[in-house]
Amino acid sequence: MKVIIKTLLIIVIFITNLNCSSQKRDAFKPKEVYKSEDLIITQISENSYEHTSFSQTQDFGNVPCNGLIVSNNKETIVFDTPTNDKSSEELIKWINGTLHSKINAIIPTHFHNDCLGGLQAFHNNNIPSYSYSKTIELAKENNFVIPKNSFNDSLILKVGNEKIIAKFFGEGHTKDNVVGYFPSENILFGGCLIKEVDASKGYLGDSNVADWSSTVEIVKKEYPNVKIVVPGHGEFGNKELLDYTINMFKTK
Repeated sequence: MKVIIKTLLIIVIFITNLNCSSQKRDAFKPKEVYKSEDLIITQISENSYEHTSFSQTQDFGNVPCNGLIVSNNKETIVFDTPTNDKSSEELIKWINGTLHSKINAIIPTHFHNDCLGGLQAFHNNNIPSYSYSKTIELAKENNFVIPKNSFNDSLILKVGNEKIIAKFFGEGHTKDNVVGYFPSENILFGGCLIKEVDASKGYLGDSNVADWSSTVEIVKKEYPNVKIVVPGHGEFGNKELLDYTINMFKTK
């Protein structure tokens, strides 16, 4: 009887250790993988990276601006350019040289400079650009570099064996703000539609404050399994960022 109990105890300990090891393997710790004066790249999951560049503004100082790189099978797609062509060239060089990866597309998520300020560098490297049709209209009106391909409402592109989704859910930060989603890792790039926790409302010059909260509500319902949320500015997190943004812009 003692032998049986001892054997069962050994089995329980073995299974417990196995589960703990598996959980440790599953828990990915974000890490900074590249840093210069103009560009920071942080790996936030096995196949996704946040890129951060900087924009000098009159009202908010030197503002960090985020984008997202998703990667699979030596292919990548980038959401939002860095803020200028120099930083974009740096990002392209890093993707090609470190990830040894082909860039399938660049997708600016709205027409402001923190999303397409470095678009010409991608065009110079023959990288296809895609944006919501309204973004192209607004880029033309403001004499910005214009994305080459447009989509109405949503876009699905392949990256290696996986896919990404870019979709317009409604107005908020701007009339054209879209979000990006990487289903295989449940990562949402919210861009400037989504605020980091404890952020202020920020620049509202092109915004639709009345619709902002309801737009983010729709995003939240569309992606119930989201694990990581990357805002246009500030720290990435989880669904808490969606709730924070919804509450911030709720009209009484």
